[in-house]
Amino acid sequence: MAKIDELKEEARKLLQEGKVKYIIGYATGTDGWSAVPAFIRTAEEVDRLIWDPTCVHNLTKFLVDEKRRKSRSRKPDTRPVGLFVKGCDSRAVVVLLQEKFINREDVYLLGVCCEKAGVIDDRKLAKKLMGKKPGKVELGDGGRFVISTAEGALEVPAEELLADRCLECRANFPVVSDLLAGEKVKRAVEKPYGSLEKIEELPAEDRFKFWKEQLVKCIRCYACRSVCPMCYCDECVVDSINLAVTADTSAEEKANRIKWLQRSTESSENFVYHLVRAIHLGGRCIDCGECERVCPLDIPLRFLNKKLEKEARELFGYEVGFDAALPALIACFRDEDPQDFIR
Repeated sequence: MAKIDELKEEARKLLQEGKVKYIIGYATGTDGWSAVPAFIRTAEEVDRLIWDPTCVHNLTKFLVDEKRRKSRSRKPDTRPVGLFVKGCDSRAVVVLLQEKFINREDVYLLGVCCEKAGVIDDRKLAKKLMGKKPGKVELGDGGRFVISTAEGALEVPAEELLADRCLECRANFPVVSDLLAGEKVKRAVEKPYGSLEKIEELPAEDRFKFWKEQLVKCIRCYACRSVCPMCYCDECVVDSINLAVTADTSAEEKANRIKWLQRSTESSENFVYHLVRAIHLGGRCIDCGECERVCPLDIPLRFLNKKLEKEARELFGYEVGFDAALPALIACFRDEDPQDFIR
């Protein structure tokens, strides 16, 4: 994978010259081996930055938080934020640019190529190690991950540990960046939607049964929404935050407040929540897989969004997050759009 030295040098220079407010990258977590998001505010902190196969987080979400902080400040710091981006992360930035949520000058992108690999799935790693604690995870020769443990190094084929999204990634390098580290090596992916095949082959009633069994597990913690860089609405359809409840608020006012969805774990409510969220991400989801990664119940949420990504590509020839100059899917119309699906 790409070396970190070039990016650290650039990050240090940007901070010393005051060209960025801070750098959002990755540092080693408290467990001593996996990466966590890190906010680097001084040149002295730059040495904390790392880049390895455990850098799974999509840091673009923090741009949404930064925009909100800036909007609440009377005298906001208008300098850009430095941001580490992988290929999928950069596509999320492109979508935010398309939707005019951020401006290009708001962010300085430090791009990192995944080259011939990607990032690992820590759940796959845990199964492989069978209780052993990893010391470090690196990409070795021959497309194999090298995991150091107290009992020695273990080599594992990359395909056995890569996150599912990486196995189907067609752009494992940033599509937009100000500085790029690593080599643009495009992986040959025979079936970019291969993970959907088993579900798509099922009869409709079996597909419904599958999703009912999955979504009934949902505890409505909203971790999937909280981690998604595309979920930036001031008020979500599942929340009621614009009604200021005070001692003077009448029972009638409270009762008449429209609630499209209850925060209930009934299967019908869960279906509505996840389907509405999936539809809102249609033509916008860049398959970073964060929603599925953070789900405490291991619900395969990526399948829903991946299916809509496939529909956008096959029905409209639309590739999400590759060109900021193009309008968003729902904002464009072409006379030659295929209409075979309209009944």
